Amino acid sequence: MEVPNRLKQINPPPRLMMGPGPVNADPRVQRAMSADLLGQYDPAMTDYMNEVMALYREIFVTENQWTFLIDGTSRSAIEAALLSLIEAGDKVLVLVYGRFGHLLTEIAERAGAEVVPVHKEWGQVFTPEEVADALDEHKPKILATCQGDTSTTMNQPLDQIGHLCRERGVISYVDATASLVGNPLPVDAWAIDVCTVGLQKCLGGPSGSGPITISDRVAALIKERWHVEKGIEPPGFVPGKRSRIASNYFDLAMVMAYWSPERLNHHTEATSMLYCARECARCVLEEGLQNALDRHALASRAMVAGLQTLGLKLFGDLSHKMTNVTGVYIPEEVEGEAIRHAMLHDFGIEIGTSFGPLHGKIWRIGAMGYNARKDTILRTLSSLTSVLKLHGMRLSEDDAALAALEVYREAE
Repeated sequence: MEVPNRLKQINPPPRLMMGPGPVNADPRVQRAMSADLLGQYDPAMTDYMNEVMALYREIFVTENQWTFLIDGTSRSAIEAALLSLIEAGDKVLVLVYGRFGHLLTEIAERAGAEVVPVHKEWGQVFTPEEVADALDEHKPKILATCQGDTSTTMNQPLDQIGHLCRERGVISYVDATASLVGNPLPVDAWAIDVCTVGLQKCLGGPSGSGPITISDRVAALIKERWHVEKGIEPPGFVPGKRSRIASNYFDLAMVMAYWSPERLNHHTEATSMLYCARECARCVLEEGLQNALDRHALASRAMVAGLQTLGLKLFGDLSHKMTNVTGVYIPEEVEGEAIRHAMLHDFGIEIGTSFGPLHGKIWRIGAMGYNARKDTILRTLSSLTSVLKLHGMRLSEDDAALAALEVYREAE
């Protein structure tokens, strides 16, 4: 009798994921995830937790004590941050220049905030002057923005925004899910109060853990909302003077207590994902953070050179393009989804489309994390060349992969 698929051992088809993320995990990360499990209060486990905190301080380039993990995808870290910062009626200014600005707006609205979204055309970013004007006009408690919005492939400059917020007493929150390690983000130097990220982009891991870092001044505000759940209150516990955080799981005050030396129980730490997050950070720091940033920048230049050699038009303000993903207009001569289908099913390579007003208009081609390598870029460009030709597009005789290879050789 034939065994039904659901009873067979999982055996995913081989894919090279060169879209906007997720991407292929570094094999070292996958090996780390297979290590034996430990109890959540085993001294070896709590040592690993402390090591993770130290490693991610280096990744975020911060001295923040409260640098740790949220167990869940990158969106769980976003939600934990916003739910723990926002009290009912707080005014939140959101910079919207792509899909994920809209996401921050929705989460803030669900948390009970008075949300003021300010918009830019998709493909553009905000200037410091525009942000300063919006802060002065609306006087929010919190400013929320993405650094890199993969829906548009744009990288919002942040080097002045944190300082603009500090000068006005505004809390700055940055979602760097898609950008950290591929694009510079020194949290302390740029005066960012809270920053969250995911593993599945430039950190070279799978989705499932959300690193977060919180400045001391904001951590103190969050602790004012600490209300311990019944049955585990420490002796003499005095609740915070401000409102209880609306979510139990995403209560940063409680999660901070769990990651503190007191180890006050909150949830059972996701052991394999902690190993994973630790190895992601370790691999980056073994390479060197600046070397990782340079590797992504070089991969971007090579990918751009190859795509332009194919005669494809790139999307957006290229002076503010993310290093790790490139938007390219879908040529009129071909059907975009047919090209993506052929890339995936004939060549085993995944590239992305986009959302909203850009759906069906651009492809998003990534080179990030473990996949920001010369061989993956050459393979992607060679395969795309073949697929475009197979679908009847007339291309230049110049070789796209060779153009990318020359970028690498010049860098050597």
